[in-house]
Amino acid sequence: MSSNKEGCIFCDKTNCKVIYSTENFFIIRDTAYPVTKHHTLIVTNRHVEDFFNLTKKEMNDLDEILKKQKEELKNLDNEISAFNVGVNIGKDAGQSIMHCHIHLIPRRKGDVEDPRGGVRGVIPEKQKYKRK
Repeated sequence: MSSNKEGCIFCDKTNCKVIYSTENFFIIRDTAYPVTKHHTLIVTNRHVEDFFNLTKKEMNDLDEILKKQKEELKNLDNEISAFNVGVNIGKDAGQSIMHCHIHLIPRRKGDVEDPRGGVRGVIPEKQKYKRK
């Protein structure tokens, strides 16, 4: 895999305000389409489309970044009480930028009426648990 792909907004980084970086990732706030305040994107430095193609080294780095960003976000905003972590892998799952990135979405008590089901809401009628 090449390290940069022409035309990729994450490889270009021109419009990315990087707040932190490591050997394998850079971190930005999603200011274009944030789900909540301080929505964070963790983006691979290497141009790779699919999360499942990350190396062990990248996965280990990602684990550390998620933990560090969680703490930094909670220090930045004491109303943050929870998080959603999400990855869209492939167009049919909603991936619109074909460069691997992980969403770290801060949540606050009361930001939605009933948060149960969380990420299950990607298919709205499946979000709520129904007894069979």
